[in-house]
Amino acid sequence: MSLLEISSFAAGQWVAPGAGARNIASAITGEVMATAGNDALDVQAMLDHARTAGGANLRRLTFHDRARMLKALAGHLNQHKQALYDLSFDTGATQSDHMIDIDGGIGTMFVFASKGRREMPDGHVYLDGEVEQLSRNGTFLGQHICTPLRGVAVHINAFNFPVWGMLEKLAPTLLAGVPAIVKPATNSCYVTELAVKLMLGSGILPEGALQLVSGGLGDMLDHLTMQDVVSFTGSANTALKLRANPVVLENSIRFVAEQDSLNASILGPDAAPGTPEFDLFVKEVSREMTTKAGQKCTAIRRIIAPQAQVDAVIEALSGRLAKTKIGDPRLETTRMGALVSNSQKRDVLEKAKVIGQEAERVFGNPDSFNVEGADAEKGAFVPPMLFHCADPDKASRVHDTEAFGPVSTIMGYRDLGHAIDLANRGQGSLVASVITHDPAVAREVAIGAGAYHGRLYFNNRDSMKESTGHGSPLPHMVHGGPGRAGGGEEMGGVRGVKHYMQRTAIQGSPDILSAIGEKWVPGGSEIKGPAHPFTRKFGELSIGETLHTAPRTVTLEDIETFAHFTGDTFYAHMDDEAAKRNPFFPGRVAHGYLLLSFAAGMFVQPDEGPVLANTGLDSLRFMKPISAGESIKVRLTVKKKTPRNEEYGEVRWHVNLTNQDDEIAAEYELLTMNAF
Repeated sequence: MSLLEISSFAAGQWVAPGAGARNIASAITGEVMATAGNDALDVQAMLDHARTAGGANLRRLTFHDRARMLKALAGHLNQHKQALYDLSFDTGATQSDHMIDIDGGIGTMFVFASKGRREMPDGHVYLDGEVEQLSRNGTFLGQHICTPLRGVAVHINAFNFPVWGMLEKLAPTLLAGVPAIVKPATNSCYVTELAVKLMLGSGILPEGALQLVSGGLGDMLDHLTMQDVVSFTGSANTALKLRANPVVLENSIRFVAEQDSLNASILGPDAAPGTPEFDLFVKEVSREMTTKAGQKCTAIRRIIAPQAQVDAVIEALSGRLAKTKIGDPRLETTRMGALVSNSQKRDVLEKAKVIGQEAERVFGNPDSFNVEGADAEKGAFVPPMLFHCADPDKASRVHDTEAFGPVSTIMGYRDLGHAIDLANRGQGSLVASVITHDPAVAREVAIGAGAYHGRLYFNNRDSMKESTGHGSPLPHMVHGGPGRAGGGEEMGGVRGVKHYMQRTAIQGSPDILSAIGEKWVPGGSEIKGPAHPFTRKFGELSIGETLHTAPRTVTLEDIETFAHFTGDTFYAHMDDEAAKRNPFFPGRVAHGYLLLSFAAGMFVQPDEGPVLANTGLDSLRFMKPISAGESIKVRLTVKKKTPRNEEYGEVRWHVNLTNQDDEIAAEYELLTMNAF
């Protein structure tokens, strides 16, 4: 079989392996199958190309443009994922492992595309938080904004997820408007290369938005600036070396680290054998030990169970692990494939020996196990190994040594406080899980362990059918953790996008803030339109366009009619003496929702027109009661416009309802869909 030559994509050109190239062996056979790396890559040219061409091209697009780009990329990869499946087997991964990596990565890109359209503006500036009142009369205000960094994101990824590991970083980076240079781990870079070729070949990405380094980065980090970002996934030792780069330190370059950690899973004190929670716990631990042959940064390394249940857990878990078929991942019967390489196999066995100094191996013998369809000696195969640590308080290696494979250690706890202490002994993890049906147990763990873990996953009989699993980071939620886990965060929806943007405090007048954020700020200039705003199409409306209504007097008959019609006969509206005893009311007052109904009637234009639907009402506040005999008037202002498709867009209106003395009685935002 001829060797695959895994190329880099640098400054718009594919560069074949050259000086410094490294051989890559199949995890199944141990035979060399590919070569990658080229010491002659011009890293400065790559950085310049990303900053000038890639950054400029991406920043010309709005957040919604980039979101649509992500959706198109995800769709394109989805159409070609079989080729990625076929190539991934040589990493040792099974078909179900492929779905976590490839389908999971594509799904992550789809989620960021959706969040970009729903939660970010169709503009170039992201508003972070509400307007801050910095002056008494509102002429001097503050607002935080986020804009794309003017550099490049260097993504250094681990070997275990060659597709998901790239896409979960790439999606928020591109959505932010920042170009990326992706450097996958060499052992599995051939899968990443194919994914990059598919994306570049689609023609969807603008020039310079994505580059690939197959092999070593050389001295790229030495050429970074304060506008660049390094996002790393891998071992704590490698992260420490990269983070300590003098240029990274001197320029305060953002360094996002997601490191391997000693993740834990706690069996709740209520989850005795025979309960759904006990069975769920055993299933979750078994799955986390064997999926990707345990090569997951979120895999369960420490199993924490009530002391009285340790033997039962060992028995049940050993029985389940014994049914795991190990072999060539291309076989349909295989449930666990190989580690990524024989060097990784050696490392796992060495770490297992270290753990064995403090714990007894109660399941799995690396010197005697069956492998179907492959040679256990030539391939990077190891069996699942379960250790039991009888005295976890005195032990240290079980809390600081990670065998990055199908290896886990069970330990007993005396009470829930002890379980929390053991979970926290890992000094920071990506995830800890708790299997319990007792909400009080969940609360105690959340308070006691939250500071040590990036994610806490609770599961029980109520959620087990729909839960995604201990080891599945989701794009909606942050992925990362404190201490040993790296101290960084990825994903988490728009939170992940902000890692590639600069937050800036803006101070100025309402008009200045309105212009920067493309969102009308109360106190800003009002525009008088040529006709009622409800008669004008989406594209004809301007930010700040305002309608002032004539006043309307609220009568006692109005209040009583509304009360009897709706059934809302709350005493503040119907009993004058009782209302006066309430410190908030001067006597009987109009219903808040009566005022909203009147407001709608005062600013509505009833004829058929471009307003297609009222789709929501946000940020409603009632600030001053209205009594019978008082009058109200309404100011309706176009606050923000967001295109939704080719037929209509969303208009966000600021509605201000005042009394006869111009005091604000109510304020809210109205959402409508308007035709183009």
